[in-house]
Amino acid sequence: MKKHIAIAGSTGSIGKQALEVIRNHPDLFEVEVLTAQSNSDLLIQQAIEFQPNAVVIGDLACYQKVAEALQPFPLKVYSGKEAIEQVMEMDTIDMVLIALVGYSGLKPTLNAIQAGKTIALANKECLVVAGDLVMEEARKNRVRIIPVDSEHSAIFQCLVGEHPGSVEKIYLTASGGPFRGMQRAHLVNVTRESALRHPNWSMGHKITIDSASMMNKGLEVIEAHWLFNLKPDQIDVIIHPQSVIHSLVQFVDGSIKAQMGIPDMKLPIFYALTYPERHRSDFPKFTFMDYPQLTFETPDKELFRNLVLAYIALEKGGNVPCILNAANEAAVAAFLEERLDFLKIPEIIEFCMQSISYIPKPVYEDYVQTHRVTLIRAEEFIKQNGKGMKSIFKKA
Repeated sequence: MKKHIAIAGSTGSIGKQALEVIRNHPDLFEVEVLTAQSNSDLLIQQAIEFQPNAVVIGDLACYQKVAEALQPFPLKVYSGKEAIEQVMEMDTIDMVLIALVGYSGLKPTLNAIQAGKTIALANKECLVVAGDLVMEEARKNRVRIIPVDSEHSAIFQCLVGEHPGSVEKIYLTASGGPFRGMQRAHLVNVTRESALRHPNWSMGHKITIDSASMMNKGLEVIEAHWLFNLKPDQIDVIIHPQSVIHSLVQFVDGSIKAQMGIPDMKLPIFYALTYPERHRSDFPKFTFMDYPQLTFETPDKELFRNLVLAYIALEKGGNVPCILNAANEAAVAAFLEERLDFLKIPEIIEFCMQSISYIPKPVYEDYVQTHRVTLIRAEEFIKQNGKGMKSIFKKA
């Protein structure tokens, strides 16, 4: 039988690639729900092609346009943030692909879990922000969370059939981004365009900037902690510029498993949507002769301090990872708007982590409040230390 898929964030990079997978395998999947925040034109095109049961546009101002365009078709159209959250609970959904960006993925993920839906998770931030809450709800509702991030998909695949206690360590691989090997002086005047030129992956703007600053890997460390129940010292990061080995697991007997493939997000998306089965695909296949040399490096944690900050947040726990994530979202948005220098991104994050009240055992409302307060505090920092202004941090 076909799996009925809801895609939260269908107009983003992951959402579009997921629909390409579904388009190529109409015998396996049926699109049940599509949601987008404001890209109404693309959402309308997707809805006409895939004919889902329901469509949600987050931006209320776009509702009339979407509703009128889809009026000839037998599908439901909703709008608003609450509608995106609530539609995840529809009885006809088998699996929800969470492809939303940032903190916005938390509530839809929780709603889908509480409704008993299998989760294909492409939004690492919901685990960074509230991993304890998300995983507890998943256990309580007996919901499986299948990671879509290429690194966590790789770890997940390596662990199939293995006893959790046999894992000694995991290695998350990182391409190094566009600024691998550069000195601090080269990053002083980094432009938006240069930071968006990722050498291997085609991704959305936010995750591409996170990759350039190494925050993406820091967030993945926290995500791995929750997904695989690992201690911080069991999670390591290595630079692998070719992006062919997506991650590795080292076992207590010294053996290492690695999952490999070409750098194409459609592969982990397809694996997540079809799990626990594997189906034949027509995607390009990896060959060793195309990659005659695979290399590895140690990340520069002094220059890319975001990685260090992520480990600190993970060790402290409580609401600190939520602070880390919110401050980073504000900093990346300001950088993309050309209001902030690239090297000030970790400064904002560190400032917020040091200045916002620590809550050791937060509940959902604490996460909401922490996120809100952090965005306000980060914006204050940006106004005082924005592009061209001297930093309040002496080391910068």
